[in-house]
Amino acid sequence: MTILRVENLTMRFGGLVAVKDLSLSVEEGEILGMIGPNGAGKTTAFNMISGYYKPTEGQVFFQGQNITGLRPDQVCNRGLTRTFQVVKPFSHLTVLENVMVGAYAHTNKNQVARDKAREVLDFLGMGDKTELLAGGLPIALRKRLEIAKALATEPKMLLLDEAMAGLRPRETDEVIELVRKVSKQGVALLLVEHVMRVIMSLADRIVVIHHGEKIAEGEPQAVVRDKTVIDAYLGEAQVDA
Repeated sequence: MTILRVENLTMRFGGLVAVKDLSLSVEEGEILGMIGPNGAGKTTAFNMISGYYKPTEGQVFFQGQNITGLRPDQVCNRGLTRTFQVVKPFSHLTVLENVMVGAYAHTNKNQVARDKAREVLDFLGMGDKTELLAGGLPIALRKRLEIAKALATEPKMLLLDEAMAGLRPRETDEVIELVRKVSKQGVALLLVEHVMRVIMSLADRIVVIHHGEKIAEGEPQAVVRDKTVIDAYLGEAQVDA
């Protein structure tokens, strides 16, 4: 069953067309990867899907309901949550308090939010970090905290925007395993990544965007052999690696 359907999304900023006529869908429990060069429009697409931008044209449907134009908090309350490429935790709050902020999406009770935050942190292997100040965390834990805040909102679908950018190979492998754990909980995922081994190891399907337009879509092995994709983004060296 389709959980997310995007139809003909277009975003114009004055004379600049950042995304043009983008259509895609994600099935329940599926992991869809989105790749493309810097400036291709991937984050703009995320911003439209999650309510941060109102599309110039097109529509977004989540669980069969039209959510186009809803505010980000309304989209989140429907069960569609995103992370951000540049992680910005509440630096003066503890790790636990940061995750509680996400939990308040569905409760106004401090103890309920605290219990949910502890549950999520334990799930992500951060149960021993609860009292650390978020501002003092290294980048790998900040990335993990970003995912924790999103999971605390109890999403049915999660949009991950370069959740592994800047990580060392071992740290990347750890986050890959965390994403698999999240997926096994029944959460659908749409992820933007430049690290191709991440996309290839996680994605059931891949969508490729170039100059704001979708140029390819399909199973990972087929997409990375597509000449259009190689010429626009991957290059022969990366495909042959």
